Amino acid sequence: MQKEKFILKDQLFNERKITKIADDIQRVYSDFKREQFIQDVVQRFPELELKQRINHISFCFKSHFPQNFPDALEILLQSLPEPCNPDLNDNDFGDFIYAAHGDFVAQYGCSIEYLDVSLDALEQLTMRFSVEYAIRNFINAFPEKTLKKIEHWSKHPHYHVRRLASEGTRPKLPWGMKIGLDVKQALPLLDILHTDSTRFVTRSVANHLNDIAKTHPELVLDKLKQWKKQKAQKPKELDFIIRHALRTLIKKGDNRALELIGISALPKIQIQKITVSESVQLNEYLEKSIVLIAREDCTLLIDYVIHFQNSKGEMNSVKVFKWKQISMKKNEQIQLSKRHEMKQFMTTRTLYPGKHQWSLQVNGEIVHRQEFKLRL
Repeated sequence: MQKEKFILKDQLFNERKITKIADDIQRVYSDFKREQFIQDVVQRFPELELKQRINHISFCFKSHFPQNFPDALEILLQSLPEPCNPDLNDNDFGDFIYAAHGDFVAQYGCSIEYLDVSLDALEQLTMRFSVEYAIRNFINAFPEKTLKKIEHWSKHPHYHVRRLASEGTRPKLPWGMKIGLDVKQALPLLDILHTDSTRFVTRSVANHLNDIAKTHPELVLDKLKQWKKQKAQKPKELDFIIRHALRTLIKKGDNRALELIGISALPKIQIQKITVSESVQLNEYLEKSIVLIAREDCTLLIDYVIHFQNSKGEMNSVKVFKWKQISMKKNEQIQLSKRHEMKQFMTTRTLYPGKHQWSLQVNGEIVHRQEFKLRL
């Protein structure tokens, strides 16, 4: 029996979830045309992608609610379920269906007239599902007033609201609109949030810093050194923040980032043996194994790098993959093996047959390179 294909947009937005939203709205709005709303929303789902479905639901809210925005917003807020559990530390993301509620506020409430009620509404909504995309409309349109509100959120009792202060101001939020803030403007927020007791918040802080590190690495390194000196966060959690915030720089072999996580420049090691597949079929595995001997006590951060060939035959796409971090004694030997699936179609890239390159990276430095062939 063939396994049913998983389609994310159909899992997140479907008739069952739209019916649940419609039932909640009808409970607080007696004039609501429930069946017509469900039909209007669901009938266009087959032709719409994920973000388009969010916009479409938002538009249907507008067409089925009172035309006065504050009245419509009040209906939407009254229909909400209870907030996500404020006592949890992580992994309670809420239901993605409420992304449409945030989009409704961003599309129809981002004006000076409705600014206060809209920001207050986003505060309520983010406790059900993050409005990190919706808040960016307000940051761009009303940066001063919105940042003042966001600063207040950074000290909010609910950790979903505190997370929004970091996630909503990220410079390179995936799939989010660009915002006009200077990267330094959000740093005072991160100073507050990096001491948070919840991983949901501190992970966002680390992701935010990783965004900044792509354009202003020194700024991030200095900030992390400052936090280490302050000791305002528990050492284990701060170590998580540092490693997660520096992951892009670490993969690039940035010596300053490696030093901050306790990894020194390339120590004395001997490559005893390296075995890498010379030829791999698409959708099969690249097999690789290494044998290393340490010639001094050391900590090794072992990664591997693949240079992918594009459709034009150019090998200009490079990706660093994590492998192993290990502490070794002088003359100790280690053997590592790993398989890497050369999947043809991925969300981030398509693989093409032809010449590729595999490299071994130790403590940020390439110590071995060799080519392999990817075939149909």
